[in-house]
Amino acid sequence: MADYIMGRPPKYNNNEELQDKITEYFEKGMRTREVVIGPATNKSIVTIPVPTITGLALFLGFESRQSFYDYEKNKEFSYTIKKARTFIEREYEELLSTGNVTGAIFALKNMGWIDKTVSEIPGIESIGTIILKSVKSNGKGSRNKSD
Repeated sequence: MADYIMGRPPKYNNNEELQDKITEYFEKGMRTREVVIGPATNKSIVTIPVPTITGLALFLGFESRQSFYDYEKNKEFSYTIKKARTFIEREYEELLSTGNVTGAIFALKNMGWIDKTVSEIPGIESIGTIILKSVKSNGKGSRNKSD
């Protein structure tokens, strides 16, 4: 009988094994894309690596991103998984400076980034409190009927 109670046996027995495989992905396991750079008169084609969470999960032998994320819940593997995700997140963040940012924004939002504007006006809380206190002290329906 198996030593584990439910599910599949662990894919990686220790953190070092997982880290070695992640390092292998970043060094030579990523898919690449050819990108045209430069003006039309002096353009060139360069090959760039494209790190992705899904690509890493598949390279590590997981059948889904969720299985990859589940490894992060294990204390032994948590730091290693978070660091790998942060590396990929950094790659998308750097894409924001290239001018063609739609895909990077989408990916970053799926990584927990938010797209909102927050405006803070100093003292607004105290103004709101003063108004609220004023309304409460006058009471509802305190208007004089002769007004």
